[in-house]
Amino acid sequence: MTRILGIDPGLLHTGWAIIDANGSERRYIASGVVLPKKTGTLPERLAIIFYEVSKLCDTFTPDVCSIEITFVNKNPQTTLILGHARAAAIVAVSTHNIPIYEYEPNKIKKALTSAGHADKDQVYKMVKILLPAAQPKTPDESDAIAIALAHANMARMVIF
Repeated sequence: MTRILGIDPGLLHTGWAIIDANGSERRYIASGVVLPKKTGTLPERLAIIFYEVSKLCDTFTPDVCSIEITFVNKNPQTTLILGHARAAAIVAVSTHNIPIYEYEPNKIKKALTSAGHADKDQVYKMVKILLPAAQPKTPDESDAIAIALAHANMARMVIF
């Protein structure tokens, strides 16, 4: 059994999910969203992401982490800020000596829906089909579950 932490990084909403995977078996454990204060400074928000992801690692002791790679937005400033949030989560996980696997958004979507350009609703529906016990309340939480599921699906096909 492999415990997977999936992370959908964001400065305002960092989705997270914990699933267990064994072969083709998937089991939902927990999920949620880290919500730094919108009024916080950039360093304060990053510290909250780091601290909360660290707590997740302590609480759930994942074997691996899968995280979405930041795509380049039309606005370079947005891409840079999102990269900071992603880095805070990566450092939190890596300080727990947990291997991190990075996936592009279209590969995550393709691993779940067979369509690399699936929309958030299609991803949500597949999450519900594959893990009926999951009840994601936000797109960020649903995406984090999808990221964990995608790793479980892709890891079966790759020898590490």
